[in-house]
Amino acid sequence: MKFQVNRDVLAEAVAFAARMLQSKPTSQILSGMRLVADANSLQISVFDHDVSAQTDLVANVDQSGTALVSGKLLNEIVGRLPNQPVNFEVGENKAVITCGTSKFELAILPIAQYPTLPPVPPVTGTIDGESFIAAIRRVSVASAKDSTRPFQKGIQIKATPTSVMLTAADPNRIARCQVPWLGKDVADETSAVVLTKTMQDIEKSFANLGEVSISIAAEGERGMVAFQAKNRIVTTIVLNIENYPDIDQYFPNNLEESAVINKQDLMDATKRVELVVSESEDTIRYSFETGSVQLESTSSENNATESVESTLTGNPTSLRFKPWLFHDGLSQITSEFVKIEFTKNQRDPSRPGPIIMSSQMSKDAKSPDTYRYLLNPNMLKR
Repeated sequence: MKFQVNRDVLAEAVAFAARMLQSKPTSQILSGMRLVADANSLQISVFDHDVSAQTDLVANVDQSGTALVSGKLLNEIVGRLPNQPVNFEVGENKAVITCGTSKFELAILPIAQYPTLPPVPPVTGTIDGESFIAAIRRVSVASAKDSTRPFQKGIQIKATPTSVMLTAADPNRIARCQVPWLGKDVADETSAVVLTKTMQDIEKSFANLGEVSISIAAEGERGMVAFQAKNRIVTTIVLNIENYPDIDQYFPNNLEESAVINKQDLMDATKRVELVVSESEDTIRYSFETGSVQLESTSSENNATESVESTLTGNPTSLRFKPWLFHDGLSQITSEFVKIEFTKNQRDPSRPGPIIMSSQMSKDAKSPDTYRYLLNPNMLKR
C-alpha cells in the first residue's frame, strides 16, 4: 500500500473520522482507523460496533491496499505535519508517513479482526444542512448529562411527512426544533433516539457541507440511523426505547397568556441577578406584570433586583427558575424578542405550569422559527 495525498485534505478527513472514535474503546482494535487505497481514491473509516464514520478523498495511489493504524495517533500526527504532500507507505509491520523533513513509523493493527462497516439504510429524506446543524445545537442544551432514564440521554429524530422534529429532554425542560424536508415529502412517519454525544459530533462534522440525507431504520433489535453529506457518512445504532414520552401534549396551541420581552435585555438582567445566586438550588423570581418583568434573587445572603420592559397578555404571574436553565433557553432564541407563554399545570391546577420560550420578530409579529423551549418552574422555594 502506497499513496500520496494533500496534507490539508488528509488532515480534515482524519479529524472527521477520529471524532467518532470512543475515548475509551473496549479493545485496541476498535481504536483503529482503517485506510483503503485503490484507483486514486483513499477511503478512511472507523467503526466500534455502535458508530461508524467513513469518507473518501482523492489520492495518488501507487499501490493499492488496506491498513489499520491507531486513529488517535494518526490524527495527532497528521494535524501537526508541515504544509507539504503526505506520503504513506505500508511495509510488513509498520506504516511509514513522510512529509517534508518529518517521518513517522506507526504500528499496524491486525485488520482481519476489524469489524465490517454496516450497510447504509435507504434514505428517508433530505434536509438543509445548516438548519439541521442548528437544530442539533439548539435542542441538545436540554439533554440530560447523568440521567438514569435512557430517553433523556439522547435526541429523538422524528420523521413526519413534511419535516424532521428533533427533541431533547431532561427532568426540568424540553427543547424541540423542526426542519422541513427538501423536495418531496416522506410517506411514512418513523422515529429513533440517538445519543446526544453522537448527535453533537455530527453537528461538528457536517457543518458547511450542504444538504444532509437521513436514513432511519428503527425496526428490529438493532435499529440504525445514517447521515450523509457530500463525501461523509455516519451511522449509529439507536437507543432501545420502547415508548418515548408523548411530548406533543406539553406544547398546546393557542395559549392565552404570554409575555413578549427583548431577549438581550432579559438575558443581561438574568446574568446580573445571577451574580448573587451562589448555590445550585437558589433561584431567581420572575414576576411578570403589566408593562414589565421584575427579577429578584432568592439567595439568603445577597440580593439583587432588576426590571425589564415587557408586554403582558393575561394575568400577572410570579415564577421561580434556576438561572442557568432559564439562560440556556434564552441563548437559543434567534430573534430580537422572546415570547414566554404560560401553561397550566396538568396534574395540579393550583400550581403553576411550565413556560414555553419561542422566537418573536417584534412585540406584535410572530417568528417562523420552530424552536420551542419548555421549562418547569422551581417549586422548592415559594
